[in-house]
Parts: sequence; structure tokens; C-alpha cells
Amino acid sequence: MAGKKPVAPKKRLTEMSHCAGCAAKLKAGDLATVLGGLKGAASHPRALVGFNTNDDAAVYQVAPGMAVVETVDFFPPLVDDPFQFGAIAAANALSDIWAMGAKPLFALNLVCFPDELPLKTLQKILAGGQSKADEAGIPILGGHSIRDPEPKFGMAVTGVVHPKKVLTNAGAKPGDVLLLTKPVGTGIATTAIKRGLASKQLTKRVTAQMATLNKAAGEVFASGAFKVNALTDVTGFGLLGHLLEMMNGAKTRAAVDLERIPLIAEVPALAEAGVIPGGTKTNLAHVKKQVTFPEGLPEHIQWLLADAQTNGGLLASVPARHALKALQALEKAGVDAALIGEVQAGRPGIDVIG
Repeated sequence: MAGKKPVAPKKRLTEMSHCAGCAAKLKAGDLATVLGGLKGAASHPRALVGFNTNDDAAVYQVAPGMAVVETVDFFPPLVDDPFQFGAIAAANALSDIWAMGAKPLFALNLVCFPDELPLKTLQKILAGGQSKADEAGIPILGGHSIRDPEPKFGMAVTGVVHPKKVLTNAGAKPGDVLLLTKPVGTGIATTAIKRGLASKQLTKRVTAQMATLNKAAGEVFASGAFKVNALTDVTGFGLLGHLLEMMNGAKTRAAVDLERIPLIAEVPALAEAGVIPGGTKTNLAHVKKQVTFPEGLPEHIQWLLADAQTNGGLLASVPARHALKALQALEKAGVDAALIGEVQAGRPGIDVIG
């Protein structure tokens, strides 16, 4: 009698991801090189924001009182649960709309999916994305799918904003303070998850954080209750990378207090143990020429500050006189924000203090 045919072990989603941590994104320096010879927003009179300042989304004026905001984002699985993967990818794509001070209108799904995974897995991914669209109060109106050996999911999101109320990453002014709405460390944490090194508590904590919409914080910053000079979200280029884009855009310098930067629990120990995604190492190498660190600061702490994030917090530059009002408004909205530093006059760059 012939023996039973062996059953192949079920593939985990993260095992089918070929990127290390959040390294799927092009390097910041490579991206600048590629885009250098292309026309930017200045080439069209109605284009209010393009890729020239490395902002979070494109903005195009369609009427005197209305501009369309457009963004797109997708990536391979960071967690094994397909529903949570879909939720995280959708939350990450939606974040760029709120980072521009805008309101999302609708989304389109972007799907890359391999033949060897069951369609039930894709259904769960899409259901996760739908759950976040529902939470954001917008419909998903369609999308596009292709076969791909590596599963990927994300969204193209359309939003609207008044042309005079667009919040970009380039308006910071000396005397501003810097507010951050989520702890740092998701890139290192998801790398630990992929390597089987993350505790159940860390896996649960970081999954929940990555799936948390930036809606509440975005609406507070766009409310007009206090002045916001610049706004961005912290994603693939890490806290230092996105803050540096902000400083370069405004031709200002940031001083950030190491002790005030919120970190996800357990992540510093993982960083010290060398659990670092490739994208995080690339980020640090890219920003080092414009960042000063305290003498003797361990490299794993530097990696933490450059860690490639997924759906990280919003980073705002707010006049110091409005800081208390901003923090109170964020707290009332259920957002635990931290004041991590200030903006100063000087050569564009960042000084890490502490």
C-alpha cells in the first residue's frame, strides 16, 4: 500500500516577503537621484505640491476653494495575520492624506498576489483593508490586481483640502516645537517578528500601533484651533529621515531631545542585540552627514532614531506659544503625543541632544 503523500507545511505570509523589515522602499538617496531629472510641481500652475519637497502626497487645485490630494502606498506583509496585514497597509496609505491636512474621500485597492496562496487569504487581506476604510468613513471604489510571487497590498487614496489650508513638510519656522504622535520602533519590531524573536506582547502591541489610523491626530492638526507650520508622517525613512526632509524644506535646524522620544517597549533591547532591518541601516547612512549625535552614543540608539516605520505617527512643527493648546487638543482626541524638540535657525540638519 502506497504511503500518504506528505503535506507541505503552510506558508507564513512573512516568509513570502523578500524585503528585510521595511527595506522594500527605495533608498532616500537613490530616490532623489531618480527624480532629479523629472519635472516637479513647478511645471504646472495648478500643481500645489509635487515630489520636489519629498512631501507625503500630491496636491492639485481643481477650483478656487478646492484641491485634490492623491497618494499611493503598498508593501509586502509585515505580519502573518492576513486581516491585520490588510488593515496595516490601508492605515499606512490613508495616513498621507491626514499628513497634508486633508480629508480622505475614497480609495482604490492595489493587490499583488501569488498563485500558491489560497484566495481565502486574499479575501482576509481585503477585509482588513475594508475595516480601516470603514473606520476612516470612506468607500473603496475599485482597484487593480496582478499575479506576483510576493504578496503585496496597499491603496491609492484620494482626498480634498482647501488650497489655503494645505499642510506641507516644508513650513517649519525657528521657534517652533516638534510634536510626535506615536512611539518609534516598528521596523525593528517587525524584523523581530519575522525572525521569531518578538514576544507575544510586542507582536500584539506593534500590530495594534501600525493598524491605528492617524485620523484623530490629523483632524486635530487640521482643525485650525492652533497654528501648524509643517506636518508629515513618519514612515519608511524613519524619524530622522522625515525630520531631515522637514528641515531641508524649511532651511532650518532641529534640536531633538533623546530622552523625550517615545520608543516601543522591548525595541531598544532588540536593537542592542542587532535585530535591525536593512532599511533602517540605509536610513542612518543617508542622514549621518546632516545629523550630530552626542559623543559616544551607541550605534543601536542611532539605529532606533533612523528606524524605518510603518504607519508611524504624525510629526508636526508648531509655534511654541501654541504647544500647550496642541497637546491638550491631542490628548482630548485620545492621542498620546510627545514634545520631542524644537526648530532653530541655522544650517539645515538635526542635533540629537541627551
